[in-house]
Amino acid sequence: MAMAAVLVTAVGCGAEDVVSTAGNGDIPSTIGAEADSSSTTTSLLETTTTPPTVSSADPPDGMDRATVVSVLDGDTIDVRFSDGTEERVRLIGTNSPEGGECFAAEASDALSALVLGQEVWLESDTSDRDQYGRLLRHVWTTDGVFVNAWTVEEGYAIARDYPPDTSRSNELHGVQQQASDSGLGLWANDACGPSDTSYVVIAAIEYDAPGDDNQNLNGEWVDIQNLDDVVVDLTGWVLKDESATHRFRFPSGTTLEPGATVRVFTGCGSDSAASLYWCNTGSAVWNNSGDTAFLLDPAGNVVYTLAYDT
Repeated sequence: MAMAAVLVTAVGCGAEDVVSTAGNGDIPSTIGAEADSSSTTTSLLETTTTPPTVSSADPPDGMDRATVVSVLDGDTIDVRFSDGTEERVRLIGTNSPEGGECFAAEASDALSALVLGQEVWLESDTSDRDQYGRLLRHVWTTDGVFVNAWTVEEGYAIARDYPPDTSRSNELHGVQQQASDSGLGLWANDACGPSDTSYVVIAAIEYDAPGDDNQNLNGEWVDIQNLDDVVVDLTGWVLKDESATHRFRFPSGTTLEPGATVRVFTGCGSDSAASLYWCNTGSAVWNNSGDTAFLLDPAGNVVYTLAYDT
């Protein structure tokens, strides 16, 4: 079983811990304890980028110049190059809320205010395009603002690695930690409306199922634990990963007794008080190379996160 460095953040509960776990299903015993300053997760908090030297005439080395003609959402823009051609650009290393989700409109509006109608520099990483034909780029304003990092730093998007395009991953994760610590944007307790103050946490995650993860969906799971002293109704709560597609909504009538844990399996099965089944089809949910589990209350506020990096 692969070892993981796990970053645990209690957004709604006012606690933050860093723990190391083997991902073997044991509930971390350090929830609520002081973080170990020597934890391997400290590398995620380092800011490593240097803004490019910019000018009004020529782009920095390795970058293209274009004008932003439309903003589709908080992580996708359309640009026009000097020859008149237009391309759709996906900001590398970020993921903003999808249309209809909490904070999607705010993310789109904020990105529009920053870049719409403006000239930007486009910096490539390893890949040129994604599966949808969009250019994959780091985007800079002509006065040196790294747009991808700015959206994460202000809480309009989350950092998400898209290997192999990870040259600026450390910076993006670092500014996300700052945004989370400061409760900015989607990290605010009441970003999506009145928050649920129940003390519910993501206690453990098994991301690396035995054998082929895609063939053993119930070999990966997440434990949700009620650390409150009252019964908590989880109806309408959501468990999700960093992607735009994986969402598990807790069934109506799901409750957790004080101290109780419910395990959410990726595959299909018969729900019980102790086990729920996502019934995701086609693939596993949790990336073995690293991911973040988010627990949202019914309003969509981020209550708790657990990130792991192998």
